[in-house]
Order: sequence, then C-alpha cells, then structure tokens
Amino acid sequence: MILARAAVAVFLVVNLVAVHVLFLFGRPPAYNLIGAAGRLLGLYLAFALAVQVLLISRLPLLDRSFGMDRLTRWHRRTGLTVFWLALLHPAWVIVGFARAGRDPVPATALTLAKQWPALLGMIAVALIVLVVALSIRAARRRLSYEAWHAVHLLLYAVLVLGLIHQYVEGTAFTTNLATKVYWWGLWAFVLGALLANRVIVPLVRNSRHRLRVAAVVPESDDVVSVHVTGRDLERLGARAGQFFLWRFPGHNRWWQVNPFSLSAAPNGRSLRLTAKAVGGTTAGLRDLPVGSRVFAEGPYGAFTLDRRARTATLLIAGGIGVTPIRSLLEDPRIGDDVIVLYRVRGGSDAVLLGELRNLAAARGARLHLLTGRTGPGNQPFHPDRLRAMVPDITDRDVYVCGPAALTEAVLAGLRRLKVPSRQVHAELFRLAG
Repeated sequence: MILARAAVAVFLVVNLVAVHVLFLFGRPPAYNLIGAAGRLLGLYLAFALAVQVLLISRLPLLDRSFGMDRLTRWHRRTGLTVFWLALLHPAWVIVGFARAGRDPVPATALTLAKQWPALLGMIAVALIVLVVALSIRAARRRLSYEAWHAVHLLLYAVLVLGLIHQYVEGTAFTTNLATKVYWWGLWAFVLGALLANRVIVPLVRNSRHRLRVAAVVPESDDVVSVHVTGRDLERLGARAGQFFLWRFPGHNRWWQVNPFSLSAAPNGRSLRLTAKAVGGTTAGLRDLPVGSRVFAEGPYGAFTLDRRARTATLLIAGGIGVTPIRSLLEDPRIGDDVIVLYRVRGGSDAVLLGELRNLAAARGARLHLLTGRTGPGNQPFHPDRLRAMVPDITDRDVYVCGPAALTEAVLAGLRRLKVPSRQVHAELFRLAG
C-alpha cells in the first residue's frame, strides 16, 4: 500500500508539473488573459480525463492496493472535476475570443461551433453533462443498473472526441518533439492500460478457461446462485472476497454486465456467484441454461485476507452483502478467532444462513443474526452495541459489506470506537465496469 501510494503521488505530481511546463512554453501565446486561463483549463481537463481512464482501466497496482471502494471515491471526485473543467474550459475560451475580436459571446460561440474541431469538443462537453446528470443520486435511483451502465459507455465516445480535439487544437503539445513524445506517450500508456486490462487480458483468460454454467440454484424467492466451471481455474488467482464482472452471452446483451462477488471461496474447480433480483440481468439469472457460456472479467478487488493486519477478525454483512463475507469465512487463512454479524430485516431474508452456520461451527466462530427494523430501540451498529457484542473490536480486522446506509453506519461506529483505519475493509460496489 505504501509503495502504491508513493507511485500514485509521483505520477500525479510529475504530470501536473509537465502540464504547467506545456502551458508556460506553449506556442502561439494566448490572445489575452482569459484565453490563457481557458487554455490552462483545457490542459487540466485533458489530464483529468487521462486519470479517469486509468481509474477504470483495472490496473492491477491500483485494484489490489486500494480496492474498489477507494477507487470509487476517486472516480466520483475525478468525474466531478472533469464535469466542471468541461464547462469552464470552453466558456473561458469563448469569452477570450469574444474579447479579442470585440464580438458578442453568443456570436463567437456560434462561429466556433461551425469549425469541426471545436464542434467535436462541444459535443463531448454535452455528453459529459448528460452522463453526470444521469449519475446524480435522484436520477440514478430511477435507472436500472443496466441502463446506468449503458449510459456510461458514452464516456468512450467522449474519449474519442476529446482525443481528436486535442490532436487538432492542442498547440501546447506541438511545441517541439519532446512535448509531442511526452503527451502522446502519456495517452499511449493510458489507452494501453485500458485495452490491455479491459479487453486483451479478459479475452485471453476467457479463451483459456472456457467458463460454463454448471448449475443454477435458487436460494430464496429472489436470490439465486450460479455455479460456474471451466479449465485450469486455479490459474485465475482468485481470492475469497473478490468479485468478477459477469456477462452471459446469448442470454443477455453484451453491454449488460454486473459485478458479483464470489459467494464461495475459489477451489480451483468452480466459481460461485449469488445474486439478488434487482434488475433485468439479475432477475434473469434464474433462467440461465446449464452449459451456457459465461464471460467473466476479473478477479478484482482488495476485499481479501491479504490486507489483514490482525489475526482476529470481525465480519459484518448486510443483506446480499453476505456473499463476500461468506467466502471469507470459508478461506482457510482466516483462523479460528472470528465473529460474524449478519444484519437482515427478518430471518427469511438471511440467504446462505445455513452455510454460514455450518462454516462458523466448523471454525469455532461466533455468528450473530441481527434482525428487525432499525429504530430507537434497535441500533445494532451503534458504537455501544458494537462494543457489547465485540469487546475486543479494536484488536480485530473488520470486513463490512452491505447496503450503503448500513456500511456507512458501521464505518461511523468504528471511527467512534477508534478502530485503526488500516484494520477496516469495506466494499460498497458503487463502481461497476
């Protein structure tokens, strides 16, 4: 983790310094101060886009060192940065041109829109605004996961339009051979990471392992487990607690992809995912034909015992978030000093409970099923309740997975109890493909 943090810091600092060097020595000089500010904002925007691409490229260094939850936060913050820069960059450039030519701002914007490089940039800005508008919480709740994911594919169009715009309009990158090599070398690295980790590696792995559906097992009225087999699965290097991005060709469209955790520790012979019907893809898993093809991208995530700092462990699950918790409990490395807290509204909602009980009994772990509606008399993750159930909580690594509200309540309680941050591991699954 320390080396990864240092590598990320060096990458950001070196490239930000280079961006300012490009701005200071770029030719031709800006026509006025406003235009110069617009040019600098454009450089910031281009670099922010490069960072955003790296965040979704599934670089092993980032994924294994920081995990999905932290990368999700960075992705959202970078996305908001891209959004504001995408608005401010053209606005300052247009105002700068208008001041230089002493023309009205609307007339200047219309004139620039008639030039195809500027028009491509404006289209990219419109697409960014659309994606961000559909990603805010109020809009996101109205979209299915599949629709939200499809909308985000528009960002690849933004990337193409942005690169064309940079190539034609980016005078700061063409000052000399060194600036050209640096800038397009940066983008070659970024695009190479994206293609290698999101396209080439998954294609090679799926060709090698030939994944197929071995069994489909209903766990409850709205939860189903899918067992997947293939060749040489031990070479995947999957760990308990990790997830894959799953596609089912022939059963769902190619762009319909969902992140599902392994609900059983990988054993080199099969993989198992367990999902709740919350969208079109997950609802259809019950009807998957045995023998149908599976395309899996992964394994991903740092929600594993590799990052454990203590020998004692507390596992906290909420709802269907029990799946990676159940796989962690099966991991032979977890030891025998384990406490499991499983939060559900009612006993009928506790999927995989029988398996948890069997695993807990085999390991000598303590399992607490926490039921009922959360209210004044039922606050299972209040710091006092947590300490009562787990007196030595500060001496344990804590793994929590569940709905956002539950996870945030647990994390708030752990902070108040002063559990060291290096011992806290959370998975929210807020970032998909």
